[in-house]
Amino acid sequence: MQRQCPFTPPPEYRKLREESPIARVLLPTGRHAWLVTKHEDVRSVLIDTRFSSDRNHPDFPRLIELMPNRRVFSPSIISMDPPEHGPARRAVVGDFTVKRTRGLQPRIQEIVDDAIDAMLAGPQPADLVQALSLPVPSLVICELLGVPYADHEFFQTRSKLLIARSTSGEVRQQAVEELQRYLSDLVTSKQQAPTDDLIGRQVLKQRENGTEDHESLVSLAFLLLIAGHETTANMISLGTIALLQNPGQLAIIANDPSKTPEAVEELLRYFSIADTATARVATEDVEVDGVQIKAGEGVFALSYAANRDPEVFRDPDALDLERGARHHVAFGFGPHQCLGQNLARAELQIVFDTLFRRIPGLKLAAPVEDLSYKDDAVVYGVQALPVTW
Repeated sequence: MQRQCPFTPPPEYRKLREESPIARVLLPTGRHAWLVTKHEDVRSVLIDTRFSSDRNHPDFPRLIELMPNRRVFSPSIISMDPPEHGPARRAVVGDFTVKRTRGLQPRIQEIVDDAIDAMLAGPQPADLVQALSLPVPSLVICELLGVPYADHEFFQTRSKLLIARSTSGEVRQQAVEELQRYLSDLVTSKQQAPTDDLIGRQVLKQRENGTEDHESLVSLAFLLLIAGHETTANMISLGTIALLQNPGQLAIIANDPSKTPEAVEELLRYFSIADTATARVATEDVEVDGVQIKAGEGVFALSYAANRDPEVFRDPDALDLERGARHHVAFGFGPHQCLGQNLARAELQIVFDTLFRRIPGLKLAAPVEDLSYKDDAVVYGVQALPVTW
């Protein structure tokens, strides 16, 4: 089910939500799973502990078949269930609080200004993806984790392969192993000499608790490095397209930057770049909205369909920056809600405020319909975004 344009969900999503909100579907792997499309049902599934997040569960639903004989790494936070999940999340959540994110804002502002300086000094048209969208979140997450930004081409290339559904199993596994080796070496160096960054602090915390675990740190770094730049980068690009295509909406935040945080929430709802909030597998029989889901059956919570649910969002296909859409599920919902959501919000707010303040004449250098979109990717976005001013 592909998006026909960046602003419109696949038509099947609406049909499913209206006619069969909890539907049995065939996956590309040949297996079946349940697809949940209503906002209320998506939230219900994501807070129900009878649905497991364990990606090593033999019945866990997947859109991509795993390679046989693959190495099974320590589960990351996203794959944990209670009681392991709570302590693991609490150990790292301190680096992503509102207070900690507020302290990072001056540095984020500096990174954004430097990127825009370089773009203004370069040729036109410029590719906003390479000039701003990708460098900003990549540099922010690198500095937070303690990953050398000089290696950004290495991990960006591998992460691009990992989120593309068209990547073969062999190439995908190779990309995973290369990233794992790279991060394993990085963690080892921080275990030998802890640094003042997220990974270094985790090393010290584990050491103090007597729970030092090399592989768990590698899994954590793997998750945060990929999620920390791919998602925000795509939201910057798509958000810029939407604002340039809707000058009346852009004027709202250009005239009153205090409205940008609310605008960011609407953009997150509107694009929902990860179509599925996440997948789960039922550990016992569960009834959701009158439908019986049996133990061992997989479930996909479709966040994009939920975020266009007319029972929750009036005129859901319209972009309304003053909507007040903070109850969207673009970051998921419940105990596994996106760990880095405060950081992503701060980055998006600073980028949009700064970009349109410093380059008020910014405009697309190609028609929206001619742009190349990431139709085969787990995280939706645009391959390149030519702009001029």
